[in-house]
Amino acid sequence: MKKRVALVFGGYSAEHEVSVKSAQVVKEHLDAHIYEVIPVKISRAKWVALADDQEYPINLNDFTFERKGEKIGFDAVFNAVHGHPGEDGPLAGYFELMGIPHTSSGQFESALTFNKAECNILLQSFGLKTPKAVFLTGADEARPEEILETVGLPCFVKPSRSGSSIGVTKVKEAHDLLPAIAKARNIDTKVLIESMVKGLEVGCGVSNHTGQVEALAVTDIIPANEFFDFESKYSGQSEEVTPARIDAELYQKIMRQTEFVYQKLGLSGLVRVDYIINENDEPVLIEVNTVPGFSAESILPKQAQHAGYSLSQLFNATLAQSLKK
Repeated sequence: MKKRVALVFGGYSAEHEVSVKSAQVVKEHLDAHIYEVIPVKISRAKWVALADDQEYPINLNDFTFERKGEKIGFDAVFNAVHGHPGEDGPLAGYFELMGIPHTSSGQFESALTFNKAECNILLQSFGLKTPKAVFLTGADEARPEEILETVGLPCFVKPSRSGSSIGVTKVKEAHDLLPAIAKARNIDTKVLIESMVKGLEVGCGVSNHTGQVEALAVTDIIPANEFFDFESKYSGQSEEVTPARIDAELYQKIMRQTEFVYQKLGLSGLVRVDYIINENDEPVLIEVNTVPGFSAESILPKQAQHAGYSLSQLFNATLAQSLKK
């Protein structure tokens, strides 16, 4: 008997349209002989199951919907919601309360990794290198001189809880710092200001779809714009090369370090960890993505294929692992 799977997508953030593309790719590759896949679109206005060319309202009390007088529930969830609420914990917490297996990390782990500042503090305690940074909460007054004394110029100003580089500004001049902080605070009350690390940006995919934690590949990234911003990530114009054109020993170091991060943070499902390789050939960790893009333009699907896994193998095995939890 087929397992009924909710492929959740959409969400409440500016990453909504990216999530739509990811869900389309996932649906194409999930095995219709094993799973009955029903897309579930999530927006602030409504949650709806998309079946028979119709929309069916989701009952949020038990994550079911009614079709032709029959109550329809789900055996598992494939989470393709980037940003809020799919990547930052609320959706994971909801499904855990419902007792429904899902493909992403748990509620706490998702919330932790989505909060860049607090996650970096923990990663530093594990001995990992992260950029010099200043962390502002909503109650903190931004003092440019003090901030720049710590991080210098140029620096990056980021909403602490946001994905796909949304709201991120590269600040080159001191007078641009406060406007950049204001921009970030429009997205999140918590703001992270980091020193710019000069070097090559790389991303490393990692998963437990085989039952073991396994880094997939390292990709080097030459952004279309000045840094790997939203447009660079999804325009298809950035240069992304898998495997990364770096020293073999450094390549393996990043692979093993990414597996270490995945295990220490207690992550699950498909994850990508991003680094800048500095002038000393050290990987400086800049971000952990617990629901990375699955679209045709995205990095992790290409890394899986380089590692010898088709997208069908990757997505079906990821779902199978969630059902084993």
